[in-house]
Amino acid sequence: MLSTLLFLQACSVELYRGLSQQQANEMVATLVRNGISAERTPEKDGKMTVTVREGNFADAMAILNDHGLPKQEFATLGDVFKRDGLVSSPVEERAAMIFGLSQELSRTISDIDGVLTARVHLVLPENDPLRQKLVPSSASVFIRHQATAPMESLIPQVKMLVANGVAGLAYDNVSVVLIPVAAPPERPSSEPALASFFGLQMHPDSLTAAMWIVYGLGAGVLVLGVLLVNQLLNRSRRRTYSLNQTTLPAKQSAV
Repeated sequence: MLSTLLFLQACSVELYRGLSQQQANEMVATLVRNGISAERTPEKDGKMTVTVREGNFADAMAILNDHGLPKQEFATLGDVFKRDGLVSSPVEERAAMIFGLSQELSRTISDIDGVLTARVHLVLPENDPLRQKLVPSSASVFIRHQATAPMESLIPQVKMLVANGVAGLAYDNVSVVLIPVAAPPERPSSEPALASFFGLQMHPDSLTAAMWIVYGLGAGVLVLGVLLVNQLLNRSRRRTYSLNQTTLPAKQSAV
């Protein structure tokens, strides 16, 4: 059983580990739609691991990169300001606030249909109230999206979303950069033809493991058979020797 598990494990290779269930589901669904078999394996901490057959590793990575998977997990304000018992300085509190806001906005924009990657960079200067000329706040939004998604028409909504999400940020000070990505071509199924082994149809990557298992079991049975026959012969010899020892003195006394 141990050798069987080892052989079966050698047929697959990990793509990513430490994934959430949603990330793993999206990756497996995308790979299956493109003709590549993939599996999800739960880990001890509740995370998921996605594996594919060793021969499909390169194609699987290319497909996931084309679809922007796995999607990045963004930190929430609760994660940023999670207390660890230490006292934060005002500078650290401000930096954490800016980072948390950018993460929240990036995650919201990433949920738009057709968006592959989204980043929001905030510039919130700490102006001195005594200064005559204040430096205005600004924001830059980077969106990598599918070319078929109508993101041009959504630019006003994105700018309004960012401007209303940050206090003191004007609509005109929000810039949006769109990077369209051509839809990846439909990849033909990379699954090779099934191989026959003792009448069973199986993947070629599993054929070698199956041969090792079957032939190993056959060799084990053969060795056990030889040992059993040898043990039976030894018992038969012992019985013959025992009978000769008991009958020999009787013949001598008769003579």
